[in-house]
Amino acid sequence: MKKKLALVGGEPLFHQNDVPHELFRWPIITKEDEEACLKVIRDNSFSGTNITTEFQNRFAEWQGRKHAISYTNGTMSLSAAMFGIGLGMGDEIICPTKTYWASVSQAINFGASAVFCNINENLSMDPDDLERCIGPRTKAIMVVHYFGYPADMDRIMPIAKKYNLKVIEDVSHAHGSLYKGKKVGNFGDVAAMSMMSGKSFAAGEYGILVTDDDLIFQRAMAYGHYERNNANFVTDPSLTPYHNIPLGGVKGRANQLCSALALGQLDYYDERIAEVDRAMNYFCDGIEGLNGIHPVRPPKGSGSTMGGWYYPQGKYFPEEVGGISSGRFAEALRAEVPGLGTWEGGNFCLHTHSFFKDFDFYNIGKPSRIAFAERDVRLLDDGCKPSEMKYCITLPSFKKFMPEYIDKYIEAFKTVSENYEQLIGGNEFDGGRWYGSENQ
Repeated sequence: MKKKLALVGGEPLFHQNDVPHELFRWPIITKEDEEACLKVIRDNSFSGTNITTEFQNRFAEWQGRKHAISYTNGTMSLSAAMFGIGLGMGDEIICPTKTYWASVSQAINFGASAVFCNINENLSMDPDDLERCIGPRTKAIMVVHYFGYPADMDRIMPIAKKYNLKVIEDVSHAHGSLYKGKKVGNFGDVAAMSMMSGKSFAAGEYGILVTDDDLIFQRAMAYGHYERNNANFVTDPSLTPYHNIPLGGVKGRANQLCSALALGQLDYYDERIAEVDRAMNYFCDGIEGLNGIHPVRPPKGSGSTMGGWYYPQGKYFPEEVGGISSGRFAEALRAEVPGLGTWEGGNFCLHTHSFFKDFDFYNIGKPSRIAFAERDVRLLDDGCKPSEMKYCITLPSFKKFMPEYIDKYIEAFKTVSENYEQLIGGNEFDGGRWYGSENQ
């Protein structure tokens, strides 16, 4: 459709306020959820564990794992997973460079070094780059199922086995995502995830860890819990002398308001993400084949899914639209639909941040990332430069299957793609730019 784009003086197609609020409303909070939270308040059971234990048991069953432990947030659950596998001083842990900082930044708390791996065209850990990152002190791989797309576990797990590496799955973006018919979080030694209010599985501010390994479970429990670091849960002889004090010196107990919310979300989660999946695939089918933007989703018939489609993304190819930057393309989309939260870039690449270059957490005059390392892993960051060339643009995150309104957004994407020439000039392609979480 030929149209003067709103960004260069035309009229917008529509305003986001013109569509029903429920098209994007998330999480869905019911009266049942409200009553469950009110009961916690009335009973003053914020700091108990009865509701949390019920959720853990039910979530472990849903996930298909033997054990589950709740924490205050996802960062704490990932930290507990690191302690659970025995990550320690001088060890290395490999993580994709393009992810949220909480996937790996806390490795410095254990005296360990983060090593950054490239991403592939689906914005996931690139198995072809993994062996470049492995050294004599590599202990583990942190696999991130980024933006809900399942990582290539069929290729990652054999590499881990070859080098005797532990695998932690960060499932914070991918609750309920399937990889070839199997839920992510069920492949590695342990998985951990956030359930903060913006996630697909949203329970306020919350985290959970799952594993089948008894020792990892006991170590993770002992790491951030004191009231459950006792003979009922922690029985391994290496841990029993330390009952009743959290071994990480941190308090990870979940607030039971969040546990109550989590129970309510679990009741309807599969049903709700099935509708999200239907809506998002309908939209992606509608924009498939456009120049410049290609939805990130597993191939149809692969048995893999996107779970709740956390921050769905489109791969961006500037060469298909006259070299305009991803920022310019996203800006044109926002002009066509004022109120549309479409941004370019996703998370910045972690290896580019000063935290991983020279921050001295220990105040010892040496960057903490390499404070106890046998090699300067920062030198490996040069191999991550191709990650800078992976462009993406956030897609609308539909929560209801309302095709009459989703069609409007399909039209907006088609309009910008088919009229991109109007965006050329005064904004030459600059190689793209990564943005941090404040623009997600």
